[in-house]
Amino acid sequence: MAQTYTPATHKPASALACLSLASMLLAAAGSAGAATLSVGPGKTYVAPCAAIMAAKDGDTIEIVGDWTYSGDVCAITHNNLTIRGVQGRPVIDAAGQQHGGKGIWVVIGNNITVENVEMLGAKVRDGNGAALRLEGTNFTLRRAFIHDNENGILANPNKNSDILIEYSEFGHNGGGTGQTHNLYIGQAKSLTFRYSYSHDAVIGHDLKSRATTNMIAYNRFSSTPPGKPGSTASGKPSYEIDLPNGGTSYIIGNVIEQPAINDNSNIVAYAEEGPSNPGQDLYVINNIFLNDFTSGMFLMISNKVTTPALIQNNTFAGPGTVTSQSNAILKDNHRMEKAGFVDRMGLSLRPLVNDVVLKAGPAADPWSSGVDMKAPGAKGHATESHSR
Repeated sequence: MAQTYTPATHKPASALACLSLASMLLAAAGSAGAATLSVGPGKTYVAPCAAIMAAKDGDTIEIVGDWTYSGDVCAITHNNLTIRGVQGRPVIDAAGQQHGGKGIWVVIGNNITVENVEMLGAKVRDGNGAALRLEGTNFTLRRAFIHDNENGILANPNKNSDILIEYSEFGHNGGGTGQTHNLYIGQAKSLTFRYSYSHDAVIGHDLKSRATTNMIAYNRFSSTPPGKPGSTASGKPSYEIDLPNGGTSYIIGNVIEQPAINDNSNIVAYAEEGPSNPGQDLYVINNIFLNDFTSGMFLMISNKVTTPALIQNNTFAGPGTVTSQSNAILKDNHRMEKAGFVDRMGLSLRPLVNDVVLKAGPAADPWSSGVDMKAPGAKGHATESHSR
């Protein structure tokens, strides 16, 4: 039976004779502050933005899935909201609409969590529309599919904000100018991007972050060959990962592929706009890099970065130079001009067992550089993609 949201009500006065009016008001206020608002056919709210506008700080909004909500755009102004799809994944299609010249959902409130939604179609007059425009402090996205927007996520500068994105897919976002991306994170306090799949950016980057600290772990970055079925159309990305201002950054356990059709032969770029973030330390550990282009640079690091990058226990497959940094610390990496994997096209990226691979293991603990092996999610060498 469909459930609807019912506002909190007072019990009869006769049942509460021993309580003061002040106690009743406090109880009602507490109940209202933890409400769940239901959205969808037959629910209290027919579209997400109606519930978003009616919500109070701390509420949960549940959106019935397997349903498309067209042209439903708005600002999220309250704090501590959880917005999630239930009974399937709801589709939020801009359908030619936008809010404030910015996109579909403009997140102004703090501590917002969005889960299990699909969002597409964000376009605005200045060509910088986003499915999610982040303007508040602290944001979490889980199990989402963000595709075919001018920007997937566009986060305004906010040096107090921690951004967490996990178990999500970003594909074919970008307006074709090179200034729009699958994800663009401004000067945040931190970005954690993990267990996700970012692919087929349209001229822009699959991930761009100016955050002071970046943890990019156990993801897949790649593109769909033209003519091959995929969750989105093929793209033509520039960098797979771009960290233009440096920062303390960890790239750990990812599969990072440079497609044969691309807009820049560098795969990962670090501080190419100058190392203006406080930290200049880069850790690239336990990744598989694949270059399907005829040449390239796996790790392009600005010559203004003086701290040596730690590049350890990675596999670099295909043509190209490992790094532009002359003093980088390279340990226990495996270089293959021709990729020798069990099923390269199927992304089963276990190296074929041979004498070279058997002798390519680390001679020492790759975490001895000071990275805490007990950190959440820490594990060994990436061997499979993390597509959703």
